[in-house]
Amino acid sequence: MTHHADGVVARAPGKLYIAGEYAVVEPGHRAVLVAVDRFITVHITPCSPAGEYAGTISSRLYANGSRSWRRRPQDGQAEAVGGEDDYIISAIRVVETLVTQGGGRPRSFDLSVSSELEENDGRKLGLGSSSAVTVATVRAVATFYGMAADDLTVYKLAMLASDTVQPIGSGGDIAASAMTGWVAYTSPDRSWLRRARQRARVGGSVSDLVEADWPGLSVRRLPPPSLRLQAGWTGAPASTPALVADVQAGSHGADDYAVFLRDSQDCLARLITAIEDDDTAQIMRQIARNRALLAGLSRISGRTIETAELARLVEIALEHGAAAKSSGAGGGDCGIALCTPATDLVALRAAWETAGILPLDLSVYSQDSSAVCAADSAEARADSSNASPR
Repeated sequence: MTHHADGVVARAPGKLYIAGEYAVVEPGHRAVLVAVDRFITVHITPCSPAGEYAGTISSRLYANGSRSWRRRPQDGQAEAVGGEDDYIISAIRVVETLVTQGGGRPRSFDLSVSSELEENDGRKLGLGSSSAVTVATVRAVATFYGMAADDLTVYKLAMLASDTVQPIGSGGDIAASAMTGWVAYTSPDRSWLRRARQRARVGGSVSDLVEADWPGLSVRRLPPPSLRLQAGWTGAPASTPALVADVQAGSHGADDYAVFLRDSQDCLARLITAIEDDDTAQIMRQIARNRALLAGLSRISGRTIETAELARLVEIALEHGAAAKSSGAGGGDCGIALCTPATDLVALRAAWETAGILPLDLSVYSQDSSAVCAADSAEARADSSNASPR
């Protein structure tokens, strides 16, 4: 997070699921994720309001590169001009609600977004860009208003912002992006959250909701194990919300689904303990088990999670002595391999390339170790994004 004379820069990393995807959508279920060293950077610059507009948001994710935002006459809250409210507008609104409820006054600003979470042609890599942009916006807006927000507060604010736009998410992506490093996550009860939020709207405070204990929620950093993470992209972007909705629709009510959830909880409990103990053999066993559980869920729901390309990615990793599986919703996107020191990473990556899988050049990102470089490179990026918001 960097303060500039002319504004604020904040960034948030992308993520990869290690295990527990799909199960974590159910409240109280566990997952393990990592933050990766590719970022979304948000730069906020104060501006003078022009007519009804409070500012512009620049991002190459918008068809024409930018959109204006304004304040609603009835309550002064942020809204998009033309088109739906998105993660950025929702994040501005949540943080500003906290600011105004604390006696602060809303200000006008321009916001620009640059992203490293897509290919150059704009195809998403499955690294959680929606969550990263929400987290980065929350951090930037909070800093802009002089609010101190720890990682858990950032997670909660981003979760509230995200839940308005895409209610099906587990929040795992957001947790990894806010906490960084290796993260053990248990999802909160979203129906409780929506009721609590409704109460906050009707006269309660967002601040109380953020400070409350959220039923089911647990987020904690794990010590990094000595296995090395490799990730490969199949070249086929997948829609997580659509896949999750499909798999849920196909499996809810099935007895097998309850068994899947129970087995997943056990697998994740063992995996988390193994990561804490750096027990590489047990970590690899539980990764293989999690892959098998997802294959079972695929059968129950009648939906493809591990595509032929992802299966090939896993087979190649296994041939090189690594543990591997699909990462996230599957149906395309990424697979991961956890490699022992004996694995020849160059050979593994070359074999992936031969099979048409793009090895992603990324590492696990942990805020502690990189806080200083984070500020420096955020500063450099801010200068370049000023010139041309990507």
